[in-house]
Amino acid sequence: MPLKRFCGKQGCKETITEGRYCKAHQDQVHSYDQHRGTAAERGYDSRWRKAREGYLKKHPLCVTHWEQGYVQAATVVDHIKPHRGDKTLFWDRRNWQGLCKQCHDVKTAKEDGGFGNG
Repeated sequence: MPLKRFCGKQGCKETITEGRYCKAHQDQVHSYDQHRGTAAERGYDSRWRKAREGYLKKHPLCVTHWEQGYVQAATVVDHIKPHRGDKTLFWDRRNWQGLCKQCHDVKTAKEDGGFGNG
């Protein structure tokens, strides 16, 4: 029997076993994705992947864990200040930091008010 979890729509208490949203919020996935654009449209293309790989080689540890006295591999290059489409801020390496996926997900949820609400 599949595990139940809450719908991905912030505040929704419906439980689901498949997908990300309950039936009442299925339209959320399409409207949010269309508003955001594709990853490539947002700048996360081959140039970004190459820059990301180089950055993580030079900065291999999660900044948040390091500040807490722990060692954890960084797997995500985070934009310290969200770029919101600003290409200058997007490519400013002083605005980058290495984070593990868990720390990045927590930071993103705080900034966006929850996943899918940015």
